[in-house]
Amino acid sequence: MLSLDNAFSVEDLAAWAARVHRDLGVSPEAPVEYLCEVKIDGLAIALLYERGRLVRAATRGDGRTGEDVTANVRTITTVPQQLAGDPATHPAVIEVRGEVFLGVEDFAALNEALVAAGQAPYANPRNTAAGSLRQKDPAVTASRNLRMYAHGVGALQWAEGEHAELARQSDAYALFERWGIPVSPHNRVVDGLAGVQEMIAYFGEHRHSIEHELDGIVVKVDELALQRRLGATSRAPRWAIAYKYPPEEVNTRLLAIQVGVGRTGRATPYAVMEPVLVAGSTVRQATLHNQDVVRAKGVLIGDVVVLRKAGDVIPEILGPVVALREDGVQRTEFVMPAECPECGTPLRPMKEGDVDLRCPNAESCPAQVRGRVEHIGSRGGLDIEALGEVTAAALTQPYEPADPPLRTEKNLFGLTVDQLAPIRVVVRDPETGLPRPFEGVGESGEVEMSDGSVLLAKVVRPFQKVAARTYPPGFEDATPAERRAAGVRKDFPVYGPSTTAQTLVDELRVARTKDLWRILVSLNIRHVGPVAARALAEWFGSLDAIRSASREELAAVEGVGPVIADEVLAWFDVDWHQEIVETWRKDGVRFETPGHPGPGARQQPTGPLAGLTVVVTGGLEGFSRDGAKEAILAAGGKASGSVSKKTDYVVVGENAGSKETKARDLGLRILDEAGFVALLAGGPAAVGDARAEEAGAPDGTDGADGSDGTDAD
Repeated sequence: MLSLDNAFSVEDLAAWAARVHRDLGVSPEAPVEYLCEVKIDGLAIALLYERGRLVRAATRGDGRTGEDVTANVRTITTVPQQLAGDPATHPAVIEVRGEVFLGVEDFAALNEALVAAGQAPYANPRNTAAGSLRQKDPAVTASRNLRMYAHGVGALQWAEGEHAELARQSDAYALFERWGIPVSPHNRVVDGLAGVQEMIAYFGEHRHSIEHELDGIVVKVDELALQRRLGATSRAPRWAIAYKYPPEEVNTRLLAIQVGVGRTGRATPYAVMEPVLVAGSTVRQATLHNQDVVRAKGVLIGDVVVLRKAGDVIPEILGPVVALREDGVQRTEFVMPAECPECGTPLRPMKEGDVDLRCPNAESCPAQVRGRVEHIGSRGGLDIEALGEVTAAALTQPYEPADPPLRTEKNLFGLTVDQLAPIRVVVRDPETGLPRPFEGVGESGEVEMSDGSVLLAKVVRPFQKVAARTYPPGFEDATPAERRAAGVRKDFPVYGPSTTAQTLVDELRVARTKDLWRILVSLNIRHVGPVAARALAEWFGSLDAIRSASREELAAVEGVGPVIADEVLAWFDVDWHQEIVETWRKDGVRFETPGHPGPGARQQPTGPLAGLTVVVTGGLEGFSRDGAKEAILAAGGKASGSVSKKTDYVVVGENAGSKETKARDLGLRILDEAGFVALLAGGPAAVGDARAEEAGAPDGTDGADGSDGTDAD
């Protein structure tokens, strides 16, 4: 699943088409047919069918979670479990590549249901689809009404005998439709660049009138023989390109600028705007980063501003519409508060030259504690499904009772169901951490904001459910006639405990004995993410051994280094950090790896990459830098930062530099992102490595017999 090169203008597209003609050795006027596809803003998926039966479904992954989503994909009603038609016409093996997405109407209906239930709505369809597909419970996935459109072929092996001949990419799509595999109805085969430009213009005007979010137009040379002649670079095919529409820009009014505080104490101003639909979702808030950015943008509270989504994902204010600064409309300049809006501690730069202001009250600032507790429950931490953003806020900043169950994370593992049951909490925006306004459904409560204003916010009961309904207070003993005269009905909710509280307590109990590296991440030591935590856990084997190590011993561990070593030592020097460790230990948290032989004696790694060294260079679409390293470590391999003769694989992404050159000079095995994903899942055998053949493992094939070998993402 190679990535695609991007075109951001008609000129970029024309230059690509000219290269296609030149590389094919034909005149610029020669006809070339292109297959144009709408670029779905969803999650890439690969479906493996063996003799017509679905046997595996895998995502490209994000470096933190497993790739196998077969059980969840089986709940997508549009994905056939068995291919239609005569089984004799089915390939022995075919990998169908496509995109899983949540339709615009289904996304809106899902958010309406969440708001009606007192829960925070999702931010956008793409992330919702990705999260839905990675649910631990397939029943949750089934409830989300996900869909899939196929857009390519990976591995393809025909059984012996006659089979369909594929001369064009569009032939494969016609074959998919006969087999019952859904294909986008918007695909078109056009003649020449003029036809491509017509399709781009059409969907540029109608991008909000189709069933899913549109991320651009993918253009492919339709004839497979020409595709093979054009070939590919190490990262992208030469016969395909993705045209990206410019980010959609809209106008809305800036109502206020509020300041939120994050897990590390950073105070960030956020724009609060009149709700506006942009790039598929309703936006109310956007980050303004810091006071200098606000000043540089020149925005005043009360301005009409230009808003877009950077990369069609992150809301961004570009600046004011100065021409719309009407006379008589009150506008005010933003002033950064001097004190933390959450705890009242004076804000200050943490070191000389810092632009950002931070709250130094790390121990007990409610916003920082909330952020750390949410981090503990994250997939990169203890992976506690019941400990998300709403629960973290409920435990640290409840609307009721006034005394929160957690003033620090110290007592997290000692929580009881009785502590949780009475909690009411303000719903907060997952991106900004600011309270969400009440929209007329459910319960509400008043919250003072950073600028001194009072917001009527949405309030929920995360650990309660409606156990019964009765008459409103004062009408319990009224006569039927009195109730009718007052217009009251038996619809006043009586709350009782839900199963959520017990689920959280149970998951915390299980989390106490999770892998040491997850416990280390959960301590919220600066710079100690999953990669560094794995390295420390594997080398030292226990928290006590890490605490006893010198700076030199810590820094010498591969994947740690002096900066992280200093942060680890500094963390242990803080008294309240020691209290967290000791309290967690008393509550049953395990701070060692059972059977670990001791510092420096690594346990033998296991997994598909055991004994292999992998270097990743350049940007990958589906992995962050740390995510790629973590994925390698999780598969039992060694993630190295330098290329040498001892390197087994070099994964090459966008803008790879000298490491790719050196790898080619040394004759090392080079993989694209799709090969990397396959390697993580199946080891050398999955990428047709000779060492796997020597071990008797079957060789895989990819892109054979007219397959496309790309991912239109």
